[in-house]
Amino acid sequence: MTTPAADAAGPAAFETWFARVLSVHGLTEFGVLALCLGLAWLVVRLLRRPDTAPESIWLGRRGYDGVLFPVVALAAALAAQRLLRDLPSGAVLGVAVAILSSLLIIRLAVRVLHAAYPTSALVRRIERTFSWLVWIGLAMWLTGLLPVVVAEMEALSWQMGGVRVSLRALVEGALSAVAVLLLMLWISAAIESRLLAGAGGAPEALSVRKMAANATRALLLLVGLLIALSAAGIPLGALGVLGGAIGVGIGFGLQKLAANYVSGFVILAERSLRIGDLVRVDNFEGRITDISTRYTVIRSLSGRESIVPNEMLITSRIENMSLSDRNMLLSTVVQVPYGTAVEPVMAALDQTVRAVPRVLADPGPACRLTAFAADGLELTVFFWIADPENGQANVRSDVNLAILRKLGELGIEIPFPQRVLHVAGGAAPPVATSG
Repeated sequence: MTTPAADAAGPAAFETWFARVLSVHGLTEFGVLALCLGLAWLVVRLLRRPDTAPESIWLGRRGYDGVLFPVVALAAALAAQRLLRDLPSGAVLGVAVAILSSLLIIRLAVRVLHAAYPTSALVRRIERTFSWLVWIGLAMWLTGLLPVVVAEMEALSWQMGGVRVSLRALVEGALSAVAVLLLMLWISAAIESRLLAGAGGAPEALSVRKMAANATRALLLLVGLLIALSAAGIPLGALGVLGGAIGVGIGFGLQKLAANYVSGFVILAERSLRIGDLVRVDNFEGRITDISTRYTVIRSLSGRESIVPNEMLITSRIENMSLSDRNMLLSTVVQVPYGTAVEPVMAALDQTVRAVPRVLADPGPACRLTAFAADGLELTVFFWIADPENGQANVRSDVNLAILRKLGELGIEIPFPQRVLHVAGGAAPPVATSG
């Protein structure tokens, strides 16, 4: 594989390389490279899934932005480079293989991080930084600066515990560690997607599978971390001291973080809170949409989301309105004038509310005389719903409208607030006014 600065340095090297590119053999390589890219596009096009399908690592969101395109293009370019190895040029395919390799590394890292942490803003900044580093490394290789930098890094060394350590060894170890951790994240993301895909809509199954996915990711990351440390040249025997230091850190500064992680596994294990449950936490009511190892996401019916640390869900009083029974009791209040025959009105309101959509027939609605108010008889209508996650104000509005129509049919007016005015001195009799 040749680069513009493979044989010499300075403008002469680039002139030689451009001469190779513009030669007949270079133009032939351009045609072969176009065929390789076309083949990769065709494979991705044939395997592309519908737009409604979830985003994947191999095919990305639109097919060509996944890992599969650079993999196929790189494999085809390497095969073409091997078949055309007798050509005197090789300049175009050599550079193309380097560019496609860099693109593959970037796509793989980006897609794996997206699959593992789809909503993290920090991950997006890491992706941009990683992409810049890869492209800068490619530019240094193309210009011939990379071997010089590597040699300088090898010369820069120091003694650590009687062992000579160079900057090059540390960088190579760090790159190996990153590769191992990306592989572990890829495996954990694939396992998690398979587990959650088979959960269906049952909250119990979804919570158990979520716990299994979190435990699997933690175990794989631990194994990957150990392998990465070994690849970086750090002896695993030194982890005893490191583990003691981490324990002290957890005991003092990281105890809240550790408590949240442990609480997350406890919540998922005992299933006191499940994905899909309607809960009220610290005067915030909503449905649980996700339970991670550190926090739980609660989405209210208005669209707001609350991120609650898992420790708070263990140590505080939480109202779970769908733990053992998803049915929820709602009520609405209406007044009728004094002198109204209450029993027939209560029976009519029972039947009216029973016909409202989303109101359960078992247990059915009930109308009760709950108070002798200042302006009329206060009737409270109780009714049950089985889907509180679909909203409460909308079904309460439907019930109120049905009650208002029924009272209109019965010729019953809802009484206005009434006040009695007493005139001093007996000049006029008391006058009842409404206001």
